[in-house]
Amino acid sequence: MENTATDIKICTSINPMDYDILIRKWGLDNYASYCPQMNLILHGDEHEQVENAMAMKIEEHILVLQSSNSLN
Repeated sequence: MENTATDIKICTSINPMDYDILIRKWGLDNYASYCPQMNLILHGDEHEQVENAMAMKIEEHILVLQSSNSLN
């Protein structure tokens, strides 16, 4: 099967350094964090809030990967 622009690949690395956290601010109190490797966006009121929330989502994702690998 050929890859197209609509194919979404979720990272399966268990190395946290392989995941990027991009932060965007618009307006006075609107922030978003984006992780392209997980195709995930989170919204919040503070820079630290969205950055920490994304870091936790990445950690949870890695834990799920590790637990599924240990079951195999």
